[in-house]
Amino acid sequence: MDRHTPIKFFSGRASNYLAEKIALNFGTELGRTSVFQFSDGEFQPAYDESVRGCTVFIIQSTFPPGDNLMELLMMIDAAKRASADKVVAVIPYFGFARQDRKDRPRSSIGAKLVANLLTAAGVDRIMTMDLHADQIQGFFDVPVDHLYASALFVPYIKQLNLENLAIAAPDMGGTKRANAYSRFVNASMVICYKLRKKPNVVEEIKAIGEIEGKNIVIVDDMVDTAGTITFAAGMMKSEGALSVRVVATHPVLSGPAYERIEQSPIDELIVTDTIPMKRESNKIKVLSVAEHFADVIDKVYNYKSISDTFLN
Repeated sequence: MDRHTPIKFFSGRASNYLAEKIALNFGTELGRTSVFQFSDGEFQPAYDESVRGCTVFIIQSTFPPGDNLMELLMMIDAAKRASADKVVAVIPYFGFARQDRKDRPRSSIGAKLVANLLTAAGVDRIMTMDLHADQIQGFFDVPVDHLYASALFVPYIKQLNLENLAIAAPDMGGTKRANAYSRFVNASMVICYKLRKKPNVVEEIKAIGEIEGKNIVIVDDMVDTAGTITFAAGMMKSEGALSVRVVATHPVLSGPAYERIEQSPIDELIVTDTIPMKRESNKIKVLSVAEHFADVIDKVYNYKSISDTFLN
């Protein structure tokens, strides 16, 4: 990217609340867009100002419904057709990321399909946060800036000043993330093993590691129906945990999630604003990723290293 090209920020409708904060932290305002709505539900986004020769950052998380992904694809296409110099898709929550492999016969790999669609639309760079599976970065043939919410969560955990702290992985797949957090905060580690009979339904959870007398922080990339974390929290409290908190980047919070969290022994759920909250809860704390994204966007635009934004 030519550092002398003008920079402009735009947002899809689903992430306007976050895009405004990112632009504000960057020191600018969102560009003007409009969406023409057909009576049958079809829509057509357009830019209401010139983007010719500009580096365009389009901010849109791709949580359901699929219209959010489609709107992002069409905005990328519109920017390229309007002669934008470069188009960067800022996708705080990358939807379909749980479909990163064939985990059963004759199933699709949705994450790879989405990567192909973004590439076909003409994107030049992807910026996202806490992918469900790190290997999704390799699905792209364009640069991917993979940010980590640990930059927000670790300082928050430290300022809680919890004694006998232990970091817990909610399942075997989360051990790498939990190990990183345990090093950052100098805490012991607990690994949970869960048995599922079908998606979103946890049958049994067992833990490896010391729980009794510990203040537990479970770390995960997302909370969907909240079945796993509430099940795990109940198990840990029954085994003598002093408190159980959960940090999870993406608050998907579908189905009975809010009710489960509010009725659970979880002391606090800490999430980010990559996905808008459907409603407030006195058990849920939201940390904004806006300043973090604005900082990384500034570094990327000015060809500066972003490695110092990661905890090590």
